[in-house]
Amino acid sequence: MTAVELRDAILRHLTYSLGKDPEHATLYDWRLALSYAIRDQMVDPWFASTRAAYAHQSKRVYYLSMEFLIGRLLEDGVINLGLMDAVDGALTDLGLDVDAVLHDEPDAALGNGGLGRLAACFLDSLSTIGCPAIGYGIRYEHGLFRQSFDHGRQIEAPEQWLQQEHTWEFERPEAAFTIGFGGAVASHGKHAVWTPAETVSAQAHDTPVIGWKGRWANTLRLWGAFPTAGFDLDSFNRGDYVAAAEPEALARTISRVLYPDDTTEDGKRLRLKQEFFFTAASLRDILRRFESEYDDLGKLPSKVAIQLNDTHPAIAGPELVRLLHDERAVPLDEAIPLARACLSYTNHTLLPEALEKWSEALMTDLLPRHMQLIEAIDSDHAAKHPTRKASMVDGGEVHMGEVAFGMAHKVNGVSALHTDLMKKTVFADLHRLHPDRIVNQTNGVTPRRWLLSANHKLSALITDCIGEGWVDDLEQLAGLEPHISDAGFLDRYAAAKRDNKVALANWLAGAHDMTLDPDAMFDVQIKRIHEYKRQHLNILETIALWQEIRDNPNGDWTPRVKVFGGKAAPGYVFAKQIIHLINAVGKVLNADPVTSKFLTVAYPPNYNVTLAERLIPAADLSEQISTAGKEASGTGNMKFALNGALTVGTLDGANVEIREHVGPENFFLFGMTADEVDAERANPAHATDAIGADPRLKRALDAINAGTFSPEAKDQFKAITDNVSGHDYFLVASDFTDYWRAQREIDAAFRDPKAWMRMAALNTARSGWFSSDRTIRGYMDEVWGAQAVQA
Repeated sequence: MTAVELRDAILRHLTYSLGKDPEHATLYDWRLALSYAIRDQMVDPWFASTRAAYAHQSKRVYYLSMEFLIGRLLEDGVINLGLMDAVDGALTDLGLDVDAVLHDEPDAALGNGGLGRLAACFLDSLSTIGCPAIGYGIRYEHGLFRQSFDHGRQIEAPEQWLQQEHTWEFERPEAAFTIGFGGAVASHGKHAVWTPAETVSAQAHDTPVIGWKGRWANTLRLWGAFPTAGFDLDSFNRGDYVAAAEPEALARTISRVLYPDDTTEDGKRLRLKQEFFFTAASLRDILRRFESEYDDLGKLPSKVAIQLNDTHPAIAGPELVRLLHDERAVPLDEAIPLARACLSYTNHTLLPEALEKWSEALMTDLLPRHMQLIEAIDSDHAAKHPTRKASMVDGGEVHMGEVAFGMAHKVNGVSALHTDLMKKTVFADLHRLHPDRIVNQTNGVTPRRWLLSANHKLSALITDCIGEGWVDDLEQLAGLEPHISDAGFLDRYAAAKRDNKVALANWLAGAHDMTLDPDAMFDVQIKRIHEYKRQHLNILETIALWQEIRDNPNGDWTPRVKVFGGKAAPGYVFAKQIIHLINAVGKVLNADPVTSKFLTVAYPPNYNVTLAERLIPAADLSEQISTAGKEASGTGNMKFALNGALTVGTLDGANVEIREHVGPENFFLFGMTADEVDAERANPAHATDAIGADPRLKRALDAINAGTFSPEAKDQFKAITDNVSGHDYFLVASDFTDYWRAQREIDAAFRDPKAWMRMAALNTARSGWFSSDRTIRGYMDEVWGAQAVQA
């Protein structure tokens, strides 16, 4: 498409889709007109891909996830279609600022963090590779909350992304399914009939997901919840307006907010409703599509691969058995293995509390037939494996990790260390019984979004050196290594990094009134706020460093900007206190005339994909400091390394593999190993001993307790200091001293710019293995048995 053709398409949509003329069009209007013009270019390859999948009778992959953190889609589509030059020419010809139009788009609030962003990367890779696939999730009206700070405290407000028109989706009113809850189960001979007490309608909204160069496109299908009962006109006419609107309000609650607070019974009930709602609708849609092509249910595993992204869709096992047994009369002893052969499960956590559990009472009340089937599946497993210890139902709770494992033919971890620890910890008993079921598929990230699009300066340099082939074959980045010995290349690499830092500094100054020195080290930790990710270790080291600088303000200090980003779950009180502490420390440090030229803290609110795209290309240092054995993989660590940030990290998750690939000399390692963590935890005095051995740590904790950062409430952060000084399950105190050592090594390394840039460039050149294209090929070969198809 030429720039002239695209300009004409934009003007046509401005007039006929939006009803505006150029003289009165706003930035919003121009962005929508461009989006519709780009979407038009996706439809033909989208249709062609669907026709090709049917023509080849291909096995399809169905990816079920509570989150799809897709971010902005306009620039993504432009780049994958190869239309950036045309967009630049068309918008310039229309007198518009290209960046302003592209960046006017809001983030789709469909995810929280790594799990949702991984799902989005996988959709991009599935389309780039040409594997027929559909992603299934929920079309949240508000999604995750919008974060702001009030005196340093996190404030949650609804995310309003759908107040604007979402140009990328196609509503499918013909693709709707009635989903039930509650009610009773009656036996009819060998079969059961579930009669729900409450029903809602799941209605489909489809977004095309275009792959690199537009060669293939898959679908993201999101379900919105709507009432099955019509508007109650009688109640309305009686003046009972609340009752008239109640069915709609109750139905829409299901697809209104991502991860409602589940610290209450009502919150738990809503969470389970959400999970069953989208899973049940997706399975009905999968069977509808299968039965439109085949009349033999025995072929199901050869044509259908269903991937469960974490335990949220784990109810898929019992529901698929119900659909086969209760509704299609497949004998139960056949329905269970038939369903299992279609299902596979990705585990994302070694934290027992993160493996969902629902009370038997709630499951029986909300999904009575599924409770019966879970017990039947569990009994069947127990009969076949009399030595088993793990049970799906135990202690009055339904263990969804065990349900997911028991109903999956493959269970995968997301890094080599995580997979190994799964076998030894959370699924040790099940692994003993099923030693071939657990496999590893180390996570990856899409280079289209996380290098080509997010880092124009660096990607242009890479293409100049080795050509464009790296975009869909990221391991071609290895071709950069011979260039790294060239001083001219390193100068260009350093210039690209500094340009990104200046761009971030300018944006933060304008958007958040934050002042950053682009010549300082940009030290970045961006991720969900959680104790195991240890943002409080980072801020304690920051306090200790500040104190050292104050003691010796004329010392040879390496200037640093400590950048934090991330949200805490609304009900996670301790995580919200960590946010408050970071902001409180930042307020004091940034106002300190003695130290602020060496050390400042920035915490831009409302971390999302767009903010990550600004921060990651500008980062010098990537903080990956979780307690060893607790981070499943991480994908932020991969994005940082790919964009030339050096890692300070523990041997946790994919850090282990990143260090192996980029070289130990280009990675700043600290902290205990997973085995050492277990041994340290066995010492009840571990925190006391660690604090007693390190005066810097004690002094930092004392400053917090003395009210240095909360003069109006000295005990404001007592919960944090008590935790670090006491139980401290995540061993912040025990790892502090080695973390301090590593940070001082980093200071020294950064003072040699040429050596630092060489290490940074080697991180980029050796990160090619961490492509989600490689990960998806691993799933296709080892989990799904799926093949790529050409449209």
